[in-house]
Parts: sequence; structure tokens; C-alpha cells
Amino acid sequence: MTLSPALDRLLAAQPPFRPGEVWLAGAGPGGADCLTLGVAAALAAADAVVYDALVDPTVIALAEKAEHHFVGKRGGRPSIKQPAINQLLVDLAGAGKRVLRLKGGDPFLFGRGGDEALALTRAGVPFRVLPGVTAASGAAAAAVIPTTMRGVNKAIILVTGHAAASDDDVDWAALAASGQPMVIYMGLRNLPLITAALLAGGLDPATPAAAVMSATLPDQNVVVSTLGAIAGAVARAGLHAPSLIFIGDIVDLRAQLLPALAP
Repeated sequence: MTLSPALDRLLAAQPPFRPGEVWLAGAGPGGADCLTLGVAAALAAADAVVYDALVDPTVIALAEKAEHHFVGKRGGRPSIKQPAINQLLVDLAGAGKRVLRLKGGDPFLFGRGGDEALALTRAGVPFRVLPGVTAASGAAAAAVIPTTMRGVNKAIILVTGHAAASDDDVDWAALAASGQPMVIYMGLRNLPLITAALLAGGLDPATPAAAVMSATLPDQNVVVSTLGAIAGAVARAGLHAPSLIFIGDIVDLRAQLLPALAP
């Protein structure tokens, strides 16, 4: 049995990618097998791909006929500013190209997709949004940590740790008081500050915690610990970005599920 006829029918139903349009697309958490059909088709049709640091090279390689523009940002390193990225998208579309703006995860979840959509709207550039598997859901599946579980939690908090201890920081004490598990994006560098704030907010140091690096990729690494010890455990393991931090009782479910996980 082959999937080709079914895939052909699905792809035929996709909207046309017209010259002068910008499509904001999510590349998923890492591995090319996490791409949606729509994003895979857009990669093949694009004239220009503008992509972030978290997009895996195996994904970029699918855009064989497109020109490639790297605009990746890494914390603490020199990188292109967002207004310049916005202008690049406008300029490429103005040149009549089919522009694919490719981001890790989903473009509208900590991906600056809203900023870019607004810039395109103001410039009169037509755009479309192609959703992607979020980094949180991809990492949770790859690490076997259910983000919701009956009897364990009724909500999941997705939060950025990028601004920890700054004037733009979130209220970690309020998040701790919610009693709901959380997934922290961009929190690795500030993990000692974040865990200290959560502990000060009343969370038990024994609260289960895990860090997932390079989810769905060959170098994926999962470190399981507790809130009080996760920062040290991550440092000893040498984890680096991209990594997501899971905090809450959902982490304990991993140990129960791993024995039956298919190889």
C-alpha cells in the first residue's frame, strides 16, 4: 500500500502559494517528520525561505529551489533585529517572490509571528499562517510527559523564561500559586533564577521537574530531577538550547510510561 494517491489528494486541496505572498509557517519542534503536509508543500513551492536558528537543516534542505535567508537569534549573541526581519519579508514579497517565513514550533506561540503578521498587514502584503507542532507538545511527546492527565491537572501553563529577573519578568509567585504544571520556553540560561522565584512563591523543592533538549532530534536529551535540583542537574548534564523545562506532577508520569514505550 502506498500513501502517494492520498497525499496527492490532500496536497491538491492546499491553497495556491502566489507570488508576492508571505506564509508564516511552523516547522515543528525539530525533526522533519514533525512537519505538517501544508508546510512541506510550501517548502517545495517557495522562492525564498526566511528561517530561524531553531529550524533543523534537514527541513531547510526540502526547499531545493528557494533562496535561503538565515535570520536566527540566539540569546546573548549578535543577531538581526526584528524590524530588519520584517522589512526583509516585505522586500522579498515586493520583488514578487513566494516567501516562506519558517519558525521552530508554531509561529504564533513565542515565535514573533504576530509581530510579523502585523508588519505585513501595515505594508499591505498578503500573508497566510501555517500552524506547526508546538515545541511544548513535541517535546512532551518525545520525552513521554503528558501535558494533561485526568486526576493530575486541569490546565498547563506555557511561559517564557527569557526575561527572568528583569523589569519585564512574569509573576513567578502567581504561577506557583496556581498549582498547575508549566512548560518554560527559553528558560535554560535563567533556570537558577526561575527555580528560586518558584520556590520563593511556595512550590515544594521536591516538585518533579525535567529538561528536554533538542526534542525529536537525534541528540535529544532528557534530564529528570526536582525543582530544587533541576538547575544543577541541567548544568552537570551540559544541556544547551533549545531546551524546554517541565515542572509539575506530570513529569512523574514519564517513569510510569517508559517501560512500555516502543523502541
